[in-house]
Formats: sequence, C-alpha cells, structure tokens
Amino acid sequence: MRRADRLMQIIQILRRESRPVTASSIAEELEVTPRTIYRDMVSLQANNVPVAGEAGVGYVLGQGFDLPPLMFSANELEALMLGARMVEARGDKQLVRAARDAIAKIGTVVPEDLRPILLEAPLFATDTAIQTEDNVDVAPLREAIRRGVKVTIDYVDESGSSSERTIWPLAIGYMVTVRMVVAWCELRQDFRHFRTDRIQTMNVLDARYNERRHVLMKRWKAHEEAQKAHSGCEARNREQNVNDRFR
Repeated sequence: MRRADRLMQIIQILRRESRPVTASSIAEELEVTPRTIYRDMVSLQANNVPVAGEAGVGYVLGQGFDLPPLMFSANELEALMLGARMVEARGDKQLVRAARDAIAKIGTVVPEDLRPILLEAPLFATDTAIQTEDNVDVAPLREAIRRGVKVTIDYVDESGSSSERTIWPLAIGYMVTVRMVVAWCELRQDFRHFRTDRIQTMNVLDARYNERRHVLMKRWKAHEEAQKAHSGCEARNREQNVNDRFR
C-alpha cells in the first residue's frame, strides 16, 4: 500500500470509531508495524489533520474535520449490497424501499467499471426461513426511536397473557424469523425485549424519554453483559454440582 493511501485509510479508521484507537490495532488492520503508524500520525498532525492522542493511549479524529469521501473499494461495495439484500429479506416495506433506493443512488455515482461489483455482487441473504407476520407496521416504531418518544403497546406474551405497556423503544433487532424491540418498560421498571409479532396494537406518543437514548443503550448493554455473566455462573455451578455427585 502506498504511503498516501495508508494515510487516507488511517483517517477513515479514525472517522468510523467513536473511541480512541491504538496504533497497534491500526497497524494490525493495515498490516504494518506500530512504529510506522506513529510516524504516520506525526505526518498527519504536521499537515493540520486534527488527530489527537499519543502513543500507548490511542488516537481520535477531531470534530468538524471535513475530507472528501473516498471512492468505494470492491469489498465496501459488496458489503453494501449484502446489507441491502439482508434488509430486503428481513426489513419492513419502508426499509426495503429505502435499501433499493440507496443502492440505485450509489450505482449512479460509482465508476462504470465498479458498477457490476455493486449490482451483480455474488452475495445473498437467505429468505427461506418462515417469516413471522407482524400485526403492526414497524416503520412508526423506527421513527419513535429516532425521535426518542414513548410508545404504548398491547402485548401478548409467550404464555398468552395480555398486558398494556408504555415502553421507551431503543432499538430493533432483526432476527432470522422475527423482529425484537429493545425497550425500557415502565410497568416492569427494567429493560425488556418485545417481539413485534406479539404486539397487537400500538400508539406512538409525543412524550419523550426521561433519559437520552445513547445513555439508555449503554445501560442496556451493561444489563445484557451482567445477565450473560450470571447465566454463565449458573451453568458452571450446575456443572460443578454434577461433577461433585460423581466424585
């Protein structure tokens, strides 16, 4: 890789990360030594690229730095098409249309020699699994997440029990056969996951969350990690009990 190309790629790596990136991780991705990355960082800073950080800590790209977008590589184009095909297989109608529109727009700006890589990418997302039909349109839920507002739902759980919930929707997980809403539930005062096919009716409110969504997402991720750790401990304890019986 030419040095100029490597410098541009370093900027792209810093641009996509929200946390400091160490020289060793950049070096591993670009297949060079950390010493090379240290020299490259000095060169970027000397050319007024707002890279902040130091060796051993990590580097971040300053806010407001404007760099003309780089031309897509073949791998990036294939990644985009695979993502679009996954959306076509599992997304709601509005997302499917948006994915097709996005690919059409990208196809008009890439060079002619790269267009077949995008439009004829040999990558597919299977849609052979039986998709569970939803009773509600997921698009308003996605809008509620963007706006950071509450939603009331009539929900039927796995046992068939019905309940009315006011939730703060945070994210939607697109599984193979179902979609799952990650939300804070006011009734349970805790994070809950709601399958969209079990939501009977819903109403998007104007009331906003009491906390910022990114803060809630951090709390949810910590909650999930704690749950996994707890489940792991229980599994180890069960295994230990079984082993003790046969000693």
